[in-house]
Amino acid sequence: MKVLGLESSCDETGIAILDVESGEMHQRLYSQIECHREYGGVVPELASRDHVAKAAPMIMDVLEEVGGVNELDGIVYTRGPGLMGALMVGACIARSLAWALDKPVLGVHHMEGHLLAPMLSDEKPEFPFIALLVSGGHTMLVDVQALGQYKILGESLDDAVGEAFDKTAKLLGLPYPGGPELASLATTVSSTDLRFPRPMVDRPGLDFSFSGLKTFALNTIHKYSPLSDQNRAEIALAFEQAVVDTLQIKCKRALKQTGYSRLVVAGGVGANQSLRKQLKLMTEKVGARVYFPALEYCTDNGAMIAYAGGLRMAAGLHDVDVTDVLPRWSLEDLPGLV
Repeated sequence: MKVLGLESSCDETGIAILDVESGEMHQRLYSQIECHREYGGVVPELASRDHVAKAAPMIMDVLEEVGGVNELDGIVYTRGPGLMGALMVGACIARSLAWALDKPVLGVHHMEGHLLAPMLSDEKPEFPFIALLVSGGHTMLVDVQALGQYKILGESLDDAVGEAFDKTAKLLGLPYPGGPELASLATTVSSTDLRFPRPMVDRPGLDFSFSGLKTFALNTIHKYSPLSDQNRAEIALAFEQAVVDTLQIKCKRALKQTGYSRLVVAGGVGANQSLRKQLKLMTEKVGARVYFPALEYCTDNGAMIAYAGGLRMAAGLHDVDVTDVLPRWSLEDLPGLV
């Protein structure tokens, strides 16, 4: 069974064709970073227009690799969450193509795609596990009992961790996207005496909050202004250490609460090397194991949508009627598979 997956939730156009049985993958990915860099963040209207321009040629390229449209058994696309206009582009292309080819079509949850991205690696985690989903728009801990059986244990009450990285980077004068730039800057110093707060770790529960950490960074920047290169690097390191410690503490707490021995980390922030290192150390100490997607599957991509949608389509699911895109959509609302 071969499925075409389309990802267009924000500022990456991802196209992939997956053979569900063999695992053979053909994909293309286009990032709009240069388009949005001069504005310091994603401009929704520009994102939508770029998806319109790039998606069709990318689909033609990947279809040529597999022998054409007649090889397809179904089409899946990101239904949500994400930017309304960007989601609509992918949905309209997928539905139109499915109608023209008389193929089944299915809308996929973007975060389920991220959650299952580690399954694209050779070493796949078994159910059940805890998933830490960390991206520019989401930060949450999820109890994953089986495919489609998700319970959110905790989430950010304000900024997502990726958003906090980007905003703090902007305060430091770093270019967009700021998260990777801040992490890179932090590696230029080995240590710092600065200590940022670890928000909400001194109270029970698994929720997060990062807006106060961003404000603390702003106040620190004002305190040391004008900033030297050393100041900027130490602030970046102190901020990153606070985020990593906070995520580590909450993950350890979630593993203890559930009794699980497997932790999956996915989303763009999952590429952060300091986070990967600290979570590996933590899980080894508590007798658990951590799984990460390949770096190419941390950011938004069509492969994860093709995989998540392919599993559901192989189980017999598809959209019967035309469905709305869902800019807001809880993982807990997804149907489980028996």
